[in-house]
Amino acid sequence: MRIALIGYGRMGHEIESIAIKRNHSINLIIDQDNASDINSEKLKDIDVAIEFSSPSAAFDNINRCLENSVPVVSGTTGWLENYAKAVETCKRNGTSFIHSSNFSIGVNLLFMLNAELAKRMEGYHEYNASVEEIHHVKKLDAPSGTALKLVEGITGGHSLYDGWCPGDTFTDGKVPVSSVREGMVPGTHIVTWDSEVDSITLKHEAKSRQGFALGAVIAAEFIHDKHGIFTMRDVMGF
Repeated sequence: MRIALIGYGRMGHEIESIAIKRNHSINLIIDQDNASDINSEKLKDIDVAIEFSSPSAAFDNINRCLENSVPVVSGTTGWLENYAKAVETCKRNGTSFIHSSNFSIGVNLLFMLNAELAKRMEGYHEYNASVEEIHHVKKLDAPSGTALKLVEGITGGHSLYDGWCPGDTFTDGKVPVSSVREGMVPGTHIVTWDSEVDSITLKHEAKSRQGFALGAVIAAEFIHDKHGIFTMRDVMGF
């Protein structure tokens, strides 16, 4: 594949390295200084764009690729109020689009297990759910998109919950979510179901950004020759 890499920070460099190892080429690199290069001339030979930029720039970056019928893999969080508009642009231009708060294969297995556990806990209201996420100090959004996706899995399977609240508060019907920013932690997510007698915990701890980057490249390999809106469930086949 000929890839446009949109966002050339730490994640962008990881994606570049993995894509090249998997015999793909990086034909266009976009950073904040050359965003205007997301245009029809520069994109004409691109097979897929992988976008990890910033919340303020993401929608415009994605939309311009989709308007030029370039499939997009996006891992940027904090812009999803415009997600429906991106979907509309994708459909109108007959291309493909996948967004995920986290492309890690392990995290997507966690999403599946979390949703299943929430359904199983429906009959045991003595257990209370909570989510904790820990990230590096440079992460802009809190809670993380992955933590909010975990909440979504809980609320979708358990009648007691319909949203979230900050982890230092307690609100009926809300999953407490704690956000910690420290050091250079790539990302740790913990779901706990706690009762007076015991606790059940699901935990994913990223050791580096390589898992996120690999998942994004695998997603690009999956969608680059397809049409439509996809999720990591489609990519992973469950």
